[in-house]
Amino acid sequence: MPPALFRFTLALSLAGALPGTLRAADEDFKVYTDPPRLLLTKQRLRLLQRERERDSPRWQQFDALVAGGAPLPEAPLAQALYSQVAGNPTAGRKALDWALSDKADASADLRQLAFVFDWCGKLMTDAQAGRLAAKIEKGIGPPANDVARQSARALAAIAIADHLKDQGESILKPIVEDWWRTGKPTLPRDQMYALYEMLHAIRDSLTIDLRESIPAYFKALPEDQMAAHYPAPFPGPDNDFLVPVYTHDGAPNQADAVHSRAAGFAMVAFDTNATETQYLQGWLMQDRYTMRDPLGSVYEFLWANPYQPGLSYSLLPLVFHNSEAGHFFARTSWDEDAAWIGFFDGHLQLFRDGKLQALGANPPTLRVGDAVVMGAPAASPDGQVKFKAGTEATFVLGLAAKADYDVEIDDEELSEASADIGGTLVIAMPPETEAGVRIRKRQESPR
Repeated sequence: MPPALFRFTLALSLAGALPGTLRAADEDFKVYTDPPRLLLTKQRLRLLQRERERDSPRWQQFDALVAGGAPLPEAPLAQALYSQVAGNPTAGRKALDWALSDKADASADLRQLAFVFDWCGKLMTDAQAGRLAAKIEKGIGPPANDVARQSARALAAIAIADHLKDQGESILKPIVEDWWRTGKPTLPRDQMYALYEMLHAIRDSLTIDLRESIPAYFKALPEDQMAAHYPAPFPGPDNDFLVPVYTHDGAPNQADAVHSRAAGFAMVAFDTNATETQYLQGWLMQDRYTMRDPLGSVYEFLWANPYQPGLSYSLLPLVFHNSEAGHFFARTSWDEDAAWIGFFDGHLQLFRDGKLQALGANPPTLRVGDAVVMGAPAASPDGQVKFKAGTEATFVLGLAAKADYDVEIDDEELSEASADIGGTLVIAMPPETEAGVRIRKRQESPR
């Protein structure tokens, strides 16, 4: 089964679409920036070079793996990065030998080929650059629907823009305008890192911030990133991991944990001043989760910034509702022995006493900390749904997505509320209270 997906459909409101219309006239989708264009801005590259000069622990780990010739899952990417930071042409030529060989598939390895071309460009002859650019252009292929493939296509177009007739415009413009802004792509959780590689690359080379299409979604994303991990750590051979939510059978996938942590770092780097990302930074910079494995150490070195201030994540609320994505998470504390409950992509899970339990679509009433979770009771003949609500937040599952409801709580006036995109209605109550609740779906007005 595939990893758990964090699905969200891009839907532009009239207010969101109008600025995009005005913005389109000023946008230029041709790439003219100097290499390196992909992720290694002048500021980030200088930070990484200083980490080498300081002989920081992250550099020591990265250096030991690359210089020591350890088997690496993404060796060309690591070698190209090492070449840029250390000024080591030997490592860069190893990456280029792979890229120019038959071992590198133009389509399947498009992302790594783009990084090698961009980060090792000065080591190529004109003939080699022409050959590799032609290989990458062939690998770009037709438009795609999934995030990972579109991200790889964008990276590739930006990397070889000087070798394309239109400086990449015919590839990048449809990605931004057709696929992203109007195409309603699905954003799987396990492809969140690929999404952020694309966000960074497009902003760095085109000065276009794709988040502007759905600002509320991206504002909630850093806290969502923290909440959607189980409390208990998963021991790896080199370090412990915090595991992102998943629905497949068996043990967690370590690669998913690596990419989830890398995605968090990329979120912080994209907007270092936002309060939301400063909480995320505080959560990420726990020493025990520093990645030292052959896959993760590359991303730990590339993205982690120990000099970036972070806020104490333990101050965040223990109940988190993401109405933009239609899911919620709650826990009893931020400690690793906490109980945790989460509803995402139609899945309801309970993590308690070190065990993960999948719950059905219509669960019994459960309380986890300050959250009460329940399936919607059957409606009475008059269309009313009646139940008891208590504590600070009661989450009622299984209602009509985005539907409006009349809500009547004992001793309170009639009010109106809407179920989120996942069909969940939240009833907010004062602490330590319980009351009867009656809801009825509002009828749409005839046209």
